[in-house]
Amino acid sequence: MPEREIYLLSPRALSPETIAVAFAKTSRSPESFREIAAELSDEKSAKFHEKWVVGYGHSSVAEHAVLHIAFENVSRIAIESIEGNRLASYTEKSTRYQKWGSDDFTIPPELDGHPLRDEFIATVRLLFSTYAESLDPVKSLILGKSPRRENEADENYDRRIRSQYVDVCRFILPAAANANVGMTANARIMESVLRKMLSHPLLEVQQIGEKAKEVAKGEVPTLVKYADAVPYLVETIEEISLTPCPSPTGRGVGVRDWCKLIDYDKDGEEKVFAAALYRFNEVPFEDALTHVRSLGSEERAALADSLLKRLTRYDVPLRELEYCNYTFDLVMDQGAYAEFKRHRMMTQTPQRLSTRLGYTTPHLITESGFGSKYEAAMDAAIQMYEKLHAINPDVAQYIVPNAFNRRVLAQFNLREAFAFCQLRSAANAHFSIRRVAQKMYEEMNRVHPLLTKYMNLREEPWQSVEENYFTQV
Repeated sequence: MPEREIYLLSPRALSPETIAVAFAKTSRSPESFREIAAELSDEKSAKFHEKWVVGYGHSSVAEHAVLHIAFENVSRIAIESIEGNRLASYTEKSTRYQKWGSDDFTIPPELDGHPLRDEFIATVRLLFSTYAESLDPVKSLILGKSPRRENEADENYDRRIRSQYVDVCRFILPAAANANVGMTANARIMESVLRKMLSHPLLEVQQIGEKAKEVAKGEVPTLVKYADAVPYLVETIEEISLTPCPSPTGRGVGVRDWCKLIDYDKDGEEKVFAAALYRFNEVPFEDALTHVRSLGSEERAALADSLLKRLTRYDVPLRELEYCNYTFDLVMDQGAYAEFKRHRMMTQTPQRLSTRLGYTTPHLITESGFGSKYEAAMDAAIQMYEKLHAINPDVAQYIVPNAFNRRVLAQFNLREAFAFCQLRSAANAHFSIRRVAQKMYEEMNRVHPLLTKYMNLREEPWQSVEENYFTQV
């Protein structure tokens, strides 16, 4: 019998395009991966990709070529485009543990030579100076509430305190604030990323896309060289943006329904039970579903117990939970959305950033005596937003601070609901996203109590989060 072997084709020895060809050729070659790779050169690999990936559309081959790209000093609004791809991995500069300097922001290229450019810069500088000024009073308040623990090292105490006061002050930072993000993706996904960025309505994102394409071509020259702007995306976005739609009757309308379960599988629990039985038995799904529907409440409860009672917070539920789906219409502050968007197993449709749904005010801002300056900064952002919106609604997003509310439509399955609600309700999660996670859990538990009760959530209802952390939401 042949001896089993498991080994790396290392990118330190082979180019990403060559590794992709070595894996691709195994479908028709009896040779080992090492032997296939030894026969390849960058030139031969490029010809292979030109013929099979580009010419014949065998794009899955490109998934074996992996890229790691660093994006530095790009705006938060641009990062949303970079991170808006499900099958990639990201690590982003944290607003919870790092502080921003007075010049750490992007000026939209659209404002070059525009009369509003200087006013935009002045407003951003006001927001950044307000942010910097808020750090000490909020820190002093936190120091009084969180004394040093016995034998706690200076470095550990500083880190623990910093995460609490920087967490609050970040509400003032606008979407123009710069950040860094590291991205890992295969070449097939990278080609899609580049096409979307080059088709984006913001010039900054287009410029980032051009540079990212140049960088990617250094590693996978054949696999991304045809990544260009897509007329379908450009023209469709433009046309739908201009399509008439009813306007809200007043500013902030609908914020009271900030977490609305607008659709869900009425028979979702039944489908999950039936799918689990289907997996481990030899019956058609329809028969399994009929059987589940014949069960009494105690029998269904026992089935739910068998399915989820052993689940700990570190476990991933069986995949059969994916047969139950939910759709939410949500309103959350932009800081919360920055964390919400990381859950890419959801389908998310965010609206543009806006100041028209109002803003949140953390308790610690008002308790520290900084409330009036905070409100003045928010008012300045509102005034600048309206001026920018009149010329370009996309560019107007740059001036919107994290405190302002944003709408997002989200659809996901019960398995992802477990992942999101458990992670984002944890004690170390930001209080803005904890409020969202707890409210979404409450809505799902209302319609599907048998299965959602097994989520490992803290005893902290969303009302308590509002009461304990916000002056206004």
